[in-house]
Amino acid sequence: MSAETNCEYVRETYHVPAEIGRMVKVNGRSGIIVEDRGNYIGVNFDDDKPGHIENAHPTWEVEYGEMGTIRQMTRRQARYADYLNVADCFETFRDYLMDCTYRKRQL
Repeated sequence: MSAETNCEYVRETYHVPAEIGRMVKVNGRSGIIVEDRGNYIGVNFDDDKPGHIENAHPTWEVEYGEMGTIRQMTRRQARYADYLNVADCFETFRDYLMDCTYRKRQL
């Protein structure tokens, strides 16, 4: 799901205030909604690394809080996430890294 939908389906179907950037407590774990995942909300829990997202059902033991700030991924996490998006173009992660190094030299 894209950020443009911003949990619209979840809000209308389950009548909850879900939206990207809202702090939540799911089964006692604090986190923040970082992604719209259709029937679910994608939550980055405070005790996980930034960028690690878990599905949570919008009504199962979820307490909705105020709006918060989404933690940014590290450069390494962002690079690997980019690789996952283009993995079909490379045989290995090493090949992807070599290509990135080559492109940086060309700039």
